[in-house]
Amino acid sequence: MSPNFKLQCHFILIFLTALRGESRYLELREAMDYDPFLLLSANLKRELVEEQQPYRRALRCLDMLSLPGQFTFTADQPQLHCAAFFIGEPEEFIPIHYDLVSIDCQGGDFLKVFDGWILKGEKFPSSEDHPLPTTERYIDFCENGLNRRSIRSSQNVAMIFFRVHKPGNGFTITIKTDPNLFQEPANYEDKCDFFLSYKACNVISQTPNGRFTLVVPHQHRNCSFSIIYPVVIKISDLTLGHFNGLQLKKSSAGCGGIGDFVELLGGTGLDPSKMMPLADLCYPFHGPAQMKISCDNTVVRMVSSGKHINRVTFEYHQLEPYELENPNGNSIQEFCLSSL
Repeated sequence: MSPNFKLQCHFILIFLTALRGESRYLELREAMDYDPFLLLSANLKRELVEEQQPYRRALRCLDMLSLPGQFTFTADQPQLHCAAFFIGEPEEFIPIHYDLVSIDCQGGDFLKVFDGWILKGEKFPSSEDHPLPTTERYIDFCENGLNRRSIRSSQNVAMIFFRVHKPGNGFTITIKTDPNLFQEPANYEDKCDFFLSYKACNVISQTPNGRFTLVVPHQHRNCSFSIIYPVVIKISDLTLGHFNGLQLKKSSAGCGGIGDFVELLGGTGLDPSKMMPLADLCYPFHGPAQMKISCDNTVVRMVSSGKHINRVTFEYHQLEPYELENPNGNSIQEFCLSSL
């Protein structure tokens, strides 16, 4: 990762460092003399569930949250450049509800929700993968007021931008999570037999290790699964162009000519559309296909024509330092050497 990008994306890099710990629950330290993020105990969520009590705490000017709850920001001085990043489980949406807002829109304050994450012009999901144009992904409180008290993300990440000039002003929001449900055929040869399945389209992984299945059922859309670590990717199953039990014939025009394919992308930024294509997979197969990718960000992206049910199952784990120093087998590292 280049020094310039490190400087621009300092906040996200801190987040990545924190996520390499064992806990997925993050809280910003008030003391900034060491690491700005403090890992919360994994027991916290269990205790809150057992007590059936919502989690409450103050929201900081720069913050990262992966725990549902109620959060209050109160300015103790003019706060002009603030943002809070929210992340849920892969198969969750994030609803954001305004409980109380006391800001001076006429005096230059603002409070905006962004559907996804954006940093220095790099967006996730990218403009190519999100169903809305970029301008419609911003929801401005100063334009809508409390007429739109609740906003739900289209994926497992969302964020807010805010500026508050006057000490004592601020807002209170409640963050929840909703399951991402769609109807999936129980038998691909019988489209009338459906069951409810938890599947997500665009995802940022909270952890450096995991297993996931991307499914796009008869929808003309692209889905990206982002892993912000150097990883080993192992694809165990790929089904493309499956329609009434028939599979598409092979095309000589390459993956782009087929219209339904999976691509592996690598890079140092947040936006999949600005990453380097590493590999295209455009024919179904069963059995492991493995690749080491030493980029800071790895994306599994599925492109679907909408005519078929496509799915890809993969697992991943973070590359160890010795694996980065001594690559073997299928590996990609020439243009995206990790900074680890």
